[in-house]
Amino acid sequence: MAEAHADGRAGVQALKQGDPPFVGGYRLLGRLGAGGMGVVYLARSTGGALVALKVIRADYAADHGFRARFRREAEAAGSLTGRWLVPVTAAEPGAREPWLATAFVPGPSLAEAVALHGPLPYRTVRALGARLAEALTEVHAAGLVHRDVKPGNVLLALDGPRLIDFGIARSTGATALTATDVVIGSPGFLSPEQARARSGDIGPPSDVFSLGCVLAYAATGRRPFGTGTPAAIVFRTVHEEPDLDSAPWALVPLLIRCLAKDPQARPTAEAVRNALAGEGHGEGEWLPPALPRLIAERSSAVLAMPDPAPATLLLPPEGPGISRRRLLALGSAAGVVVAGGGVAAWAASRSTTADDGAAGQDPLPRYVIGLHADLSGTGRATGRAQERGARLAVADFNSRSREGRTFDLALQVHDDTGKVKQAERVAGRFVADDDVYAVIGPTGSAVTEAAMVRYQKALLPMVTVSSGSDLYSKTLTRAFFQLRPNENALSTAFIHYLTHAAKSRRTALVDDRAASRTSWQIVKDLAEYPPAGGTTTTHAVAADSEDFDMVAAAVVAADAQAVVYAGASPHRAALCARALRQAGFKGTRMASEPVLEAAFLREAGPAAEGWVISTTYVDPARLPAAARFVASYKKRFAVETVERFALEAYDAVLFVAQGLRELADVEVERGAMVRRLRTIKYKGLAKTIEFDAVTDEFRWVNSLFLHRVENGAPRFLGRYDQVKKA
Repeated sequence: MAEAHADGRAGVQALKQGDPPFVGGYRLLGRLGAGGMGVVYLARSTGGALVALKVIRADYAADHGFRARFRREAEAAGSLTGRWLVPVTAAEPGAREPWLATAFVPGPSLAEAVALHGPLPYRTVRALGARLAEALTEVHAAGLVHRDVKPGNVLLALDGPRLIDFGIARSTGATALTATDVVIGSPGFLSPEQARARSGDIGPPSDVFSLGCVLAYAATGRRPFGTGTPAAIVFRTVHEEPDLDSAPWALVPLLIRCLAKDPQARPTAEAVRNALAGEGHGEGEWLPPALPRLIAERSSAVLAMPDPAPATLLLPPEGPGISRRRLLALGSAAGVVVAGGGVAAWAASRSTTADDGAAGQDPLPRYVIGLHADLSGTGRATGRAQERGARLAVADFNSRSREGRTFDLALQVHDDTGKVKQAERVAGRFVADDDVYAVIGPTGSAVTEAAMVRYQKALLPMVTVSSGSDLYSKTLTRAFFQLRPNENALSTAFIHYLTHAAKSRRTALVDDRAASRTSWQIVKDLAEYPPAGGTTTTHAVAADSEDFDMVAAAVVAADAQAVVYAGASPHRAALCARALRQAGFKGTRMASEPVLEAAFLREAGPAAEGWVISTTYVDPARLPAAARFVASYKKRFAVETVERFALEAYDAVLFVAQGLRELADVEVERGAMVRRLRTIKYKGLAKTIEFDAVTDEFRWVNSLFLHRVENGAPRFLGRYDQVKKA
């Protein structure tokens, strides 16, 4: 029952025919949700305050012990006045159906905020932890234990978080819920003692453990004990160490203490508060930029709600109700109740109703896009960039006016660690989730084929932006959408550049046998189609050799005007660059995307200057059309540069969104998405996404780009066929 208000959504449902117009003098405006114990309503007091009113089912109330606990703990909770707690404003344990009212907070829950916008910045996590710990300190001082501290029970307001359902829902959660051998709490956020169902051991340290799980989730976007079946999560909670690899290093020592298996080894809530107080705990803005707008939208939608139909409006015994016009006139007083502070009410009033166009309307349908990425393996940098780009795309799409969209997007993220077996499991999870209509990923080529088999069988569109695998078949892999050139296309940029920009009549090809097929393909293509209609010479280096000096000498002796390193190793490319420089070669030097890594720039040093690299990704900072994306990305994720493939993932999400939009009036289903996406032409910020009408393959001709190393760093030159001068 606590979940109904805990989700933080402003999607208030209409009252049902059997719902009373008033409960305890509160006018009921709509349903926030329902659960096994009863119903949660959005209601308004005679003074105009909005409340979440929880009405307990009569069959629970028939138990005398239940009523006694409800009364005792409602009184205890009613005495709590902490700033970061949602106060209990009234309760009636003696009613036929007992009820309890708390102030209504329309902001999103922490769970929703992370799902929509990704992990929170470090300063926000510190402020969140300090304030939640302060709330728990007061709860524990009153003799209560929350028992269900989780992201869904943390609501976000402009001035700070609010912890809801403290002591009530868990303690009143039926007569048997506190009995031995019954697990209370939510897997992934419950303590080991809760997981073992030892009710006698559950005290304040249990809440501290759950708080540690919540902070780890807020900082990383992942549960510290993983996902899966409840039994698997509970087992890991009891027997395994938490996964804190992605957590900010400054936060890890405190998280380790909070997540100790032994309750006595954990700090108190007050100690956690003291450890986090200071940086990030002061007054003022504490949320990343995207969330205040979301909170304002929720507040605006609630304030704009119409009163129930006149037929249901009966005057309560306490006196006349209050109109919406009167509520708006209350100004800051109503704002304090609605959003936890007058600032939120002001922000809500400043929201443009035309933008939200649907104040008072039903919530939009929500379609889920999966992100299948390597977030902790060797490809984690690219995987994280794609996750960030995808999250920004979802946020941007959902911020559009209702006139421009008919649904909301949500992003579900799973990590395959760059391993084949895990990639198969991740694909299986996405396939089994009927709410997922397309998947972005995987990150790397090595796992793509294994994952593709699962996605193809389910006809779940798999949209890759960084995998270079040559796997597409019109008849066998229809669900595979590769939005970049495969390895067979890498030669095109070399041939065009050396023909039109840096004309080379004599081109030397360094065949690095360590690169196997990649090198063979590049050498084959350039030998067959020599740049500028000239000639090529091929110079091989054995896979087990790092001697590039002989090759460099041969290149100079052949009087070559350009060199193309056909390998894929940054280290070996650096050896080649240094050997060419030592031999005095002054011509054009080129290589393909795998070479452009920090290792090449570092190991080659001055010898890397002037090298031209062909890639399948852009530098968004050099694209005027992507200026807004770049500014939003840097601000939201607190980075100096936009990492590679972030913009491409952003485009991929919005490409899928266009497919969903075109099917919205017909039928949104996976097979239809597979067919529809092949017909779409989407002009993205990085490239135009479209497919050949005959072969159904991606048109990659506008998806190869050039970078030149200048002053020790790559400088984006643009699309390969638009670079005019060397």
